[in-house]
Amino acid sequence: MRVLVVEDDENLRVAIAGSLRGAGFAVDAVGDLPGADEALSVNSYDCAVFDRMLPSGDALRYVQARRPAVPVLFLTARDAVADRIAGLDAGDDYLVKPFAVEELAARVRRLCRRGRGSAGGPPVLRCGDLEVDSGRHEVRRAGVLLTLTVKEFDVLRELVARQSQPVGRTELIGEVWDPLVDPASNVLDVVITQLRRKLRNPPMIHTVRGYGYRIEPA
Repeated sequence: MRVLVVEDDENLRVAIAGSLRGAGFAVDAVGDLPGADEALSVNSYDCAVFDRMLPSGDALRYVQARRPAVPVLFLTARDAVADRIAGLDAGDDYLVKPFAVEELAARVRRLCRRGRGSAGGPPVLRCGDLEVDSGRHEVRRAGVLLTLTVKEFDVLRELVARQSQPVGRTELIGEVWDPLVDPASNVLDVVITQLRRKLRNPPMIHTVRGYGYRIEPA
């Protein structure tokens, strides 16, 4: 499993890369966003680890703009609830400094496995007139390209992969966010509301009361 580490602090960058290599990962490490851009353009990764605040810019905004086709873990000293939510909406995981290297390795391993599992499926999933292209990270309905956040795309992909089958809230949150996120949290409800709005009518995403959600061709 190959990992990209983007951290401007040289000592921390070396420490993180060394810890991940010791855990069995192949690691490339760069110090800024231009370096990340170059690495992502020429190499394939199973996961990318970004320090949130870099001298060359906010990695969260970079990920939102570039939308790399790789799971992203943010490292940050910003632990306010709003910062955590923003980080989880933009990426796949969010780890607050200081952290245990064992926890970092475990989270990276989980993201690598999830990324590989997605890559092993069909590149384009279809449900009626809806197309979810995992390779291009694009969604179209009736041929119209939709603009989705990272979390919206991930939730939709999970639903379409099991279309016409109910998918539980706990399972969706565990796949798209983190198994430790409270299933009673409203993060999933917010994403579902946005997806329904963006997919427009006729509706495709249906609530399975007391369980979760199901998507069906309209």
